Amino acid sequence: MSIIRIIRKDSGTKARLGILSLPHGEVETPAFMPVGTNGTVKGIYHDTIRKIGYNLILANTYHMYLRPGTEVLESFGGLHGFAAWDGNILTDSGGFQVFSLSGLRKIRDAGVTFQSHIDGSKHVFTPEKVVDIQSVIGSDIAMTLDVCTPPGIEHRNAKEAWRVTKLWAERSIEERNRLGERFRGNLFGIVQGNFYEDLRKESAETISAMDFPGVAIGGLSVGEEKHQFEDMLAYTAQYVTEEKPRYVMGIGSPDYILSAVENGIDLFDCVLATRMARNGGLFTDDGVIALKKAAYRFDHGPVQEGCGCTLCREYSRAYMHHLIKCNEMLGGMLATEHNLQYLYDLMKRVRQAIREDRFREFKEAYLRRFYAGKQG
Repeated sequence: MSIIRIIRKDSGTKARLGILSLPHGEVETPAFMPVGTNGTVKGIYHDTIRKIGYNLILANTYHMYLRPGTEVLESFGGLHGFAAWDGNILTDSGGFQVFSLSGLRKIRDAGVTFQSHIDGSKHVFTPEKVVDIQSVIGSDIAMTLDVCTPPGIEHRNAKEAWRVTKLWAERSIEERNRLGERFRGNLFGIVQGNFYEDLRKESAETISAMDFPGVAIGGLSVGEEKHQFEDMLAYTAQYVTEEKPRYVMGIGSPDYILSAVENGIDLFDCVLATRMARNGGLFTDDGVIALKKAAYRFDHGPVQEGCGCTLCREYSRAYMHHLIKCNEMLGGMLATEHNLQYLYDLMKRVRQAIREDRFREFKEAYLRRFYAGKQG
């Protein structure tokens, strides 16, 4: 039985409206997921995230394994109890973080050996161990360990990375099945293949056919040009089963999100919204505005008309400019709430457009305004 129920499909695109059923409640899709790498979304209370409407956030297996460690998490019954978050949690396997360590890791069929970025200590991740860690975390959606590759590598290297990713996917399923009822979440497989169509097709079809309740499309938004992202996403998505929820990892700007939705993607995440907020970058319908700029010093208006976040309800752009220039903590907190509120509201508008069978028109109109507006 599928964990996603598709309610409506847009006739002009592959966009779709659904309900994702998870252990800690339902999630309307398409949905953006805030990233809480260390068990917290930076700069915002969990209560505020709940009030906005989010019921699915991310944490990272690599980081939670290093700190606070599985012993601490186990003593609290998992991350939900430790972080006092009663919504759903998706955990990345840590594959991307290990990939980012470059010279500090070594990949073999057995697993990956890496050095901690914290203290240089050596660790080993096997696909089985990563499933076990996420079982302790209590992930509602857990990801398999995979080999993420940068754009521009040779075909033979991409093929080898896909071979190992497939091997690890098979072993991850075996470990999940061995754990039985101790593994309470949903294990998603990850499509790889770099930017080679033959490998992408093979990977998408293979992972889709395996015993995973959901499929993630990995290896995108890793430094490639935007047109490469869009082309390879569209190509890959056509080979991923429509019977399961589909997740593109690491995208968070409105234009990338809309491209994903257009190709039938249900879930996406990125640190962009919160990272940008801490530096005074805020989403609006007229583009991203940088409130550090002197142009906002006397601006009495809200960041975004009609936005229900605390910043837009109670404060001016001028006050926000002041907070950011002074490096006041409140500035980053208000900006973070705004960006997450903005993306949540954007997804509501997206879902309504799909419901009314007008997603293409919505996307085109939104991007015309977004690109034409003040960007800075």
